[in-house]
Amino acid sequence: MPPANRHEPRRAKSSTSDYGVTEFLAEFPDDAACLEYLWRKRHAPDGENAHCPKCWQVRPFKRYKTKQQRQSWTCTACGHHLHPTAGTIFHRSSTSLRLWFHAMYLMTSTRCGISAKQLERELGVHYKTAWRMFNKIRNHLMSEPDPAPSLRGEVEVDETGVHGRPRGPKMTKKEAAAWRQRQVSVLGMVERGGRVRLRVITSRMGEPLSQAVRSNVNPEAILITDDWRSYRPLGREYAGHRIINHSAGSYVNGTIHTNTIEGFFGNLKTGMRGAYKGVSRKWLQSYLDEYAWRHNNRFHGQRSMFHALVKEAANQ
Repeated sequence: MPPANRHEPRRAKSSTSDYGVTEFLAEFPDDAACLEYLWRKRHAPDGENAHCPKCWQVRPFKRYKTKQQRQSWTCTACGHHLHPTAGTIFHRSSTSLRLWFHAMYLMTSTRCGISAKQLERELGVHYKTAWRMFNKIRNHLMSEPDPAPSLRGEVEVDETGVHGRPRGPKMTKKEAAAWRQRQVSVLGMVERGGRVRLRVITSRMGEPLSQAVRSNVNPEAILITDDWRSYRPLGREYAGHRIINHSAGSYVNGTIHTNTIEGFFGNLKTGMRGAYKGVSRKWLQSYLDEYAWRHNNRFHGQRSMFHALVKEAANQ
């Protein structure tokens, strides 16, 4: 078998990924390639003809070099300008499109997240720039605003605290109260073999928990939960409610278990501790949306999660 050509690297057959850094660098080598991608996705699939809002018909467009280095194409009939970045997260940003695309690639290629400090080192930008880029990508591309209660089938539901549990000697009442104040409850809901949704809730008891489940899980679904008492009233509102009794030391009873959502929580907390160290209550939901987005798009029909994310950016 001839040795590999180091000048033309190829993906190994054993690789579980079909889009890595080699493919990314080849597809988007510079800022012009990124801008061309947005132009074709948003306005001109063939790269030349687009609908002119001034002429109100399809016209040929060309890109001319200007002293202002405008990121625009010009209608050859009336001179109207179309800006591919207008209305997107890249609008009015002085940061290179190539760096934006690289940031999205890093966010989709990692399993447990990447911090803004790491992005600062990767791209050579200021920390505030890196944090702003991540914040816009999470809030505008990875969030799911006002979702319908669309989780169906068998849905595992569980809640957890994201700031850990106390360790060491028994705490005083004052220390216990301070720890409860820091603790934030997160409700996780996952379809068997499907999507996951995460919501920050004000309390794991009563109406806050029940309302979060109603807002995300279809009434035709079958709930699978542990024996926490706040789940019991919900059983009357759904097609079925199966309970695994964790208090009695039972964790699997045939198909009745919450191992799927608990496994997801394990990856979530590993990322929170390792990549971010700590996340404030104010921004926690956007970080949860990022983890949920990666889970929900892990088997995307396109070539990679990166393409799904950059397509979302182009469709804004």
